[in-house]
Amino acid sequence: MPTAEEVLRDAERVLKASEAVDHPHAGKERADAEELLEHVLGKTPKPRMEVPPDALRAFRRLVARRATGEPPAYVTGKTTFLDLTLEVGRGAFIPRQSSEFMATQAMRRLRGRPRPVHVDLATGIGPVALSVASSVRSARVFGIDLFARPIGLARRNADRLRLRNVRFLRGDLFQPLPTSLHGEVDVITIHPPYVGRGEMKELPHEIVGFEPLESLTDRSPKGLGLISRVAAEAPGWLRSGGWLLVEVSPDRSRAIAKLLRQTGFSDIRSTKGPVPVSRVVVGRA
Repeated sequence: MPTAEEVLRDAERVLKASEAVDHPHAGKERADAEELLEHVLGKTPKPRMEVPPDALRAFRRLVARRATGEPPAYVTGKTTFLDLTLEVGRGAFIPRQSSEFMATQAMRRLRGRPRPVHVDLATGIGPVALSVASSVRSARVFGIDLFARPIGLARRNADRLRLRNVRFLRGDLFQPLPTSLHGEVDVITIHPPYVGRGEMKELPHEIVGFEPLESLTDRSPKGLGLISRVAAEAPGWLRSGGWLLVEVSPDRSRAIAKLLRQTGFSDIRSTKGPVPVSRVVVGRA
């Protein structure tokens, strides 16, 4: 039987030879192969570990999918966000490491508040909402998404993690929230689909070829359609001194800050986390 090291080297060669595996995962072929083999074996492979035939066949099937450009998270059906392992699948946006920074900012602003309330818009499979619910157990957390597939995955993740302080609701932005929360929300977070309509062709195949388009763009010319609505509606839901946190790319941060100023927010800042390709613009109601 081949060893794990031999199997990984072969897979690395296959992935490097594939033209479909482009940015942002080019150069991570070895890491991708290790992730797939660990998924198949159910444990971290040691270099001299022998790989049984059944596992080798399963691994090669996964490598072939990855070679088409399919993201590793879809291939394995799971992803890691902060300290949580989450189920993910086609039809749902894959959580980004950059959003961990927004989640930790939300946690910091919720801790110490009496009976805090957090609302995560465009929640997808719920990484931010679930992380907040897990870390701030006194909080009531609501994750909202317009689409059924991600909401179903978010609810499954919550059930598996046994988090009872989070609810996932399907609807358009604030529409499904209980009206009793008007003026009672402490923190609103959103990682909106902000790619402009004309910019979609610039995205790599790994993203635009697999992830749902509605999670990437709101189809407005500059990608500001959805967040303009959020900036206008959020003040009615936030309590005095509550916060809106918006994760965007650095080139969008000034436009988002302007929107927040125009809708009455104060203490507006563009904050930078460990991932350079994103910013979290914050504003206080």
